[in-house]
Amino acid sequence: MTQTAELAQRIVVLHREPGYLRLELPAEICSEAAAAAIEAGMKTLAGLSSAAVDRGWKRISIRFDAQVCTTAQVARHLFRLLPGLPLDEAPAAEPEAAPSIDLNNGFQPLLDKLKAIIIPAEPPAEGSLQARFQPMVESALTEKAITNFFNDIVAFYLIRVHWDLITKRWLQNPVANSNAWLTVFYLVFLLVRYRKSN
Repeated sequence: MTQTAELAQRIVVLHREPGYLRLELPAEICSEAAAAAIEAGMKTLAGLSSAAVDRGWKRISIRFDAQVCTTAQVARHLFRLLPGLPLDEAPAAEPEAAPSIDLNNGFQPLLDKLKAIIIPAEPPAEGSLQARFQPMVESALTEKAITNFFNDIVAFYLIRVHWDLITKRWLQNPVANSNAWLTVFYLVFLLVRYRKSN
């Protein structure tokens, strides 16, 4: 098997839809020179609107007019470029890991960074408006406060969505709608228990 055929065999379709194609590329053709040659060569295909190589993730995203050319024509055009690509450079480096949130610590580290941005390092002047509001900002930017806020939003949203059912059906005939009331009481119990445990 030739090197070109071996490279073509290692190109994998990641996503395909009418007018769009995303492919995983072998590392050997993700050097800066090879990526530039691929992008320039792909643009010579009629109907192609864009071709962008992501060297870090070793992918190419191709957008084209599905009325002018097919996915197979796009792929064949890419394969025809392989023999002329410069393959003498080192493969592209692995992509840096995306920043992640440690679920064991929740999102408090993120809130701490936000506090550092919002709250100045120097203490505000005593009696100033900033000195009055700073403790409120600090207490609002805690994991407990944020979680409680979103829990309340969800509770109010559920009440609003079900308000007509509550007033026109559930209250008028509580026995027939006992399953709905049991659900309501259980959700209220969970909300109260969460607040007490925190």
